[in-house]
Amino acid sequence: MGKMKKDILLIVVLYVGIFNFLYSQSQHTEKPNIIFIMSDDHASHAISAYNGIYKDVAPTPNIDRLAKEGMLMSNTFCTNSICGPSRASILTGKYSHQNGFYKNVGGDPFDGSQQTFPKELQKNGYTTAVVGKWHLWSEPTGFDYYKYHVLNEEQGSYWDPVYNENGKEIQEKGYATNLTGKYAIEWLEKKRDTSKPFMLMFQFKAPHRPWYPDEKYKNLFDGVDMPYPETFDDDYKTRELTAGKSMMSIENHLTNKDLKITPPEGLSSEAYAKWLRLGDKGEYVSPSDTLTGAALKKWKYQTYIKDYLACIRSVDDNIGKLLEYLDKNDLTKNTIVIYTADQGFYLGDHGWYDKRFMYEESLRMPFIIRYPGEIEAGKQNDQINLNIDFGPTILDLANVDTPKAMQGKSFAKSLTSKNPKCGRKDMYYHYYEYPKWHNVQPHYGIRTERYKLIHFYYNIDVWELYDLQEDPNELTNLYGNKDKRELIKKLKRKLYKLQKEYGDDVSLEEMRTATKKGMVEY
Repeated sequence: MGKMKKDILLIVVLYVGIFNFLYSQSQHTEKPNIIFIMSDDHASHAISAYNGIYKDVAPTPNIDRLAKEGMLMSNTFCTNSICGPSRASILTGKYSHQNGFYKNVGGDPFDGSQQTFPKELQKNGYTTAVVGKWHLWSEPTGFDYYKYHVLNEEQGSYWDPVYNENGKEIQEKGYATNLTGKYAIEWLEKKRDTSKPFMLMFQFKAPHRPWYPDEKYKNLFDGVDMPYPETFDDDYKTRELTAGKSMMSIENHLTNKDLKITPPEGLSSEAYAKWLRLGDKGEYVSPSDTLTGAALKKWKYQTYIKDYLACIRSVDDNIGKLLEYLDKNDLTKNTIVIYTADQGFYLGDHGWYDKRFMYEESLRMPFIIRYPGEIEAGKQNDQINLNIDFGPTILDLANVDTPKAMQGKSFAKSLTSKNPKCGRKDMYYHYYEYPKWHNVQPHYGIRTERYKLIHFYYNIDVWELYDLQEDPNELTNLYGNKDKRELIKKLKRKLYKLQKEYGDDVSLEEMRTATKKGMVEY
């Protein structure tokens, strides 16, 4: 009997072990749900988890929750800092010159026949949707459901927006950020195929220009004196032909519409439309005859940044509602939630608003990812990764093969392994749109962990070199420094190697052709 008991006990132990192994394997191989949240123009230094200057006056508690329960990536960069091209690169995992979507103004519509990560997920059993901002000029492909903004050249409108819902235009009433939040949850709750894992692209118009807050937040920061960035009064001393020629300064290029200035009485509709745009080309704009000079510049900044941050408050609110929905419906554990923006943004940095330049504030994107049980909570990762890497990483986490056409690389291992430093050592950038908007010269460049080398080439020939360790604000162009000649040669070799690797090793004239196509002058 003793031997029989031992044999029975051994069999039980073996069965339990086999059951636990199979269960763990099934849990590991179960397809995760994916929610990809993207706002428009949300700079990482306007998220309190990134510890920027607004963290105490304008916290983002729901986005911060994702960082506390997931991983915050501190060196995520875009490959072309402008809305539509970044979105195209995220979808395709390819640079602009490969996916064909170079710029917002004057370019071709996005070619929806290309491979995209939503299509690959769809092929592998996912139900997919995109809700909110699309901004690619062609109807979405690879989605079972879509509802995207169509007004104002597909930028959308903050109030009473028109959406395209699976091919039908629908006028909605209300504030766009709240409506997009509502429709995303409605799809999860009522419209998705619940027999499949899901992938939702949940994309806000906010905080894009002209920065209209929800009515309840219009006076959110009354009485608050917002802090100023270190480079607010940048004089562009060593970058006169590049940074110094742009048209996106807070001092000179915000419009009457941007600043919510009360219009004069009696304007015709044509005159009113013209009045709203005053400021774009540097026209003098002030709310009164007595507000001038440095005081006017500060007033413009305070008005701009308060509206911008108030728009973000509504984004954060709606992310909170989504996370609450996941909690209540037992979806949190097996759902990857990502928060990002289509690029960075200047919040008075260098005296600017907008993006485009390869300088840090517009190059860097927020990227926060939560995947309970797979990604350790509360961690920060400082490796370099790019927007073209998002699709391959999502596919990797979903156990789906990445198409060979995608140029991006998965950084999933750096999220889930004990060795987070297994990513890129440098990155390549290329911006094309010129002169409208904002008169930023086309340029390409390389950023390593310490240095940045940029070539501005359209109708000038200017190189810039920055030591990010010694000069993190990028105020001093070192390119003409004789002591840096060997460093410059080394960086150029790396730069040309990356151009060849990504298929952008073409002549400057061929690069200019992409800018010239459909060029819109001021």
